[in-house]
Amino acid sequence: MEASSTTQPPVTVRVFAQRFSSTPRGARLARHLALHVLHDWGIPYRSDASEAAALIVAELAANAVTHGRVPGRDFELRLTHAPGDTDLLGVLRIEVSDTRGERRPPGPGELLPPPPGSGCGHGLILVEALADRWAVLDRVPLGKTVRAELDLLY
Repeated sequence: MEASSTTQPPVTVRVFAQRFSSTPRGARLARHLALHVLHDWGIPYRSDASEAAALIVAELAANAVTHGRVPGRDFELRLTHAPGDTDLLGVLRIEVSDTRGERRPPGPGELLPPPPGSGCGHGLILVEALADRWAVLDRVPLGKTVRAELDLLY
Protein backbone atom coordinates (compact mmCIF):
# COMPACT_ATOMS: atom_id res chain seq x y z
CA MET A 1 0.00 0.00 0.00
CA GLU A 2 1.36 3.41 -0.98
CA ALA A 3 0.90 6.62 0.92
CA SER A 4 -0.93 9.35 -0.90
CA SER A 5 1.38 11.93 -2.47
CA THR A 6 -1.11 14.76 -2.12
CA THR A 7 -0.71 16.75 1.01
CA GLN A 8 -3.57 18.26 2.88
CA PRO A 9 -3.06 21.75 4.25
CA PRO A 10 -2.99 21.89 8.03
CA VAL A 11 -6.37 22.42 9.65
CA THR A 12 -6.40 25.16 12.23
CA VAL A 13 -9.58 25.66 14.19
CA ARG A 14 -9.46 28.90 16.11
CA VAL A 15 -11.43 29.28 19.34
CA PHE A 16 -11.98 32.28 21.57
CA ALA A 17 -14.02 32.07 24.78
CA GLN A 18 -14.52 34.76 27.39
CA ARG A 19 -16.99 35.47 30.18
CA PHE A 20 -18.42 38.95 30.59
CA SER A 21 -20.44 40.63 33.31
CA SER A 22 -24.18 40.51 32.66
CA THR A 23 -24.39 44.26 32.20
CA PRO A 24 -24.78 46.56 29.20
CA ARG A 25 -21.08 47.34 29.54
CA GLY A 26 -20.26 43.61 29.37
CA ALA A 27 -22.36 43.29 26.20
CA ARG A 28 -20.54 46.21 24.54
CA LEU A 29 -17.17 44.81 25.53
CA ALA A 30 -18.11 41.41 24.06
CA ARG A 31 -18.92 43.02 20.69
CA HIS A 32 -15.74 45.10 20.61
CA LEU A 33 -13.53 42.19 21.62
CA ALA A 34 -15.20 39.88 19.08
CA LEU A 35 -14.39 42.31 16.26
CA HIS A 36 -10.78 42.53 17.40
CA VAL A 37 -10.44 38.71 17.54
CA LEU A 38 -12.02 38.29 14.10
CA HIS A 39 -9.64 40.87 12.64
CA ASP A 40 -6.71 38.94 14.11
CA TRP A 41 -8.11 35.78 12.50
CA GLY A 42 -8.12 37.41 9.05
CA ILE A 43 -11.72 38.63 8.97
CA PRO A 44 -11.05 42.35 8.51
CA TYR A 45 -12.93 45.17 10.19
CA ARG A 46 -15.81 46.51 8.12
CA SER A 47 -15.97 43.42 5.89
CA ASP A 48 -19.42 41.93 5.33
CA ALA A 49 -18.57 38.99 7.59
CA SER A 50 -17.24 41.26 10.33
CA GLU A 51 -20.29 43.52 10.19
CA ALA A 52 -22.71 40.55 10.30
CA ALA A 53 -20.80 38.99 13.20
CA ALA A 54 -20.79 42.30 15.10
CA LEU A 55 -24.56 42.58 14.81
CA ILE A 56 -25.11 38.97 15.84
CA VAL A 57 -22.79 39.25 18.85
CA ALA A 58 -24.42 42.54 19.86
CA GLU A 59 -27.95 41.10 19.69
CA LEU A 60 -27.13 37.83 21.45
CA ALA A 61 -25.11 39.58 24.17
CA ALA A 62 -27.88 42.14 24.71
CA ASN A 63 -30.41 39.31 25.00
CA ALA A 64 -28.20 37.47 27.51
CA VAL A 65 -27.91 40.64 29.61
CA THR A 66 -31.59 41.58 29.32
CA HIS A 67 -33.42 38.25 29.37
CA GLY A 68 -30.85 35.73 30.61
CA ARG A 69 -29.33 37.63 33.49
CA VAL A 70 -29.01 35.92 36.84
CA PRO A 71 -27.53 38.17 39.55
CA GLY A 72 -23.91 37.28 40.20
CA ARG A 73 -23.58 35.18 37.04
CA ASP A 74 -21.76 36.12 33.86
CA PHE A 75 -22.59 35.31 30.26
CA GLU A 76 -20.09 33.67 27.93
CA LEU A 77 -19.14 34.47 24.35
CA ARG A 78 -17.47 31.74 22.31
CA LEU A 79 -16.21 32.25 18.76
CA THR A 80 -15.01 29.35 16.63
CA HIS A 81 -13.53 29.63 13.15
CA ALA A 82 -13.16 26.38 11.24
CA PRO A 83 -11.47 26.47 7.83
CA GLY A 84 -13.43 25.62 4.72
CA ASP A 85 -12.68 24.07 1.37
CA THR A 86 -11.96 25.59 -2.04
CA ASP A 87 -15.34 27.36 -2.23
CA LEU A 88 -15.65 28.37 1.40
CA LEU A 89 -13.24 30.40 3.51
CA GLY A 90 -14.67 28.70 6.57
CA VAL A 91 -17.45 28.75 9.10
CA LEU A 92 -17.67 31.24 11.94
CA ARG A 93 -19.69 29.99 14.90
CA ILE A 94 -20.90 32.53 17.44
CA GLU A 95 -22.25 31.23 20.74
CA VAL A 96 -23.60 33.25 23.65
CA SER A 97 -24.50 31.34 26.80
CA ASP A 98 -26.25 32.41 29.96
CA THR A 99 -27.40 30.56 33.08
CA ARG A 100 -31.12 31.24 32.79
CA GLY A 101 -32.45 28.09 31.16
CA GLU A 102 -36.10 28.61 32.07
CA ARG A 103 -36.34 31.70 29.83
CA ARG A 104 -35.77 30.03 26.50
CA PRO A 105 -36.34 32.12 23.36
CA PRO A 106 -38.17 30.74 20.35
CA GLY A 107 -35.94 28.87 17.91
CA PRO A 108 -35.53 29.08 14.15
CA GLY A 109 -38.84 29.22 12.32
CA GLU A 110 -40.75 29.99 15.56
CA LEU A 111 -40.20 33.75 15.67
CA LEU A 112 -43.16 36.08 15.54
CA PRO A 113 -42.84 39.70 14.47
CA PRO A 114 -43.00 42.12 17.41
CA PRO A 115 -46.06 44.33 17.80
CA PRO A 116 -45.84 47.55 15.76
CA GLY A 117 -44.27 50.38 17.71
CA SER A 118 -43.01 48.11 20.49
CA GLY A 119 -39.38 49.11 19.88
CA CYS A 120 -38.11 45.70 20.95
CA GLY A 121 -38.27 42.08 19.87
CA HIS A 122 -36.26 42.45 16.67
CA GLY A 123 -32.99 40.90 17.89
CA LEU A 124 -33.52 37.26 16.98
CA ILE A 125 -35.27 38.26 13.76
CA LEU A 126 -32.05 40.06 12.85
CA VAL A 127 -29.99 37.00 13.85
CA GLU A 128 -32.22 34.77 11.72
CA ALA A 129 -31.78 37.12 8.74
CA LEU A 130 -27.99 37.37 9.04
CA ALA A 131 -26.97 33.86 10.08
CA ASP A 132 -26.78 30.92 7.70
CA ARG A 133 -27.89 28.68 10.58
CA TRP A 134 -28.84 29.26 14.19
CA ALA A 135 -30.25 27.33 17.13
CA VAL A 136 -31.12 27.50 20.81
CA LEU A 137 -29.40 24.76 22.79
CA ASP A 138 -29.55 23.52 26.37
CA ARG A 139 -26.41 24.17 28.36
CA VAL A 140 -25.21 21.61 30.85
CA PRO A 141 -25.43 21.87 33.84
CA LEU A 142 -27.76 24.87 33.55
CA GLY A 143 -28.75 27.59 31.18
CA LYS A 144 -28.92 27.92 27.43
CA THR A 145 -26.75 28.76 24.46
CA VAL A 146 -27.83 30.60 21.34
CA ARG A 147 -25.61 29.59 18.43
CA ALA A 148 -25.36 31.32 15.06
CA GLU A 149 -23.16 30.28 12.15
CA LEU A 150 -21.89 32.32 9.21
CA ASP A 151 -20.47 30.71 6.08
CA LEU A 152 -17.46 32.80 5.13
CA LEU A 153 -17.18 33.05 1.35
CA TYR A 154 -14.18 34.12 -0.68
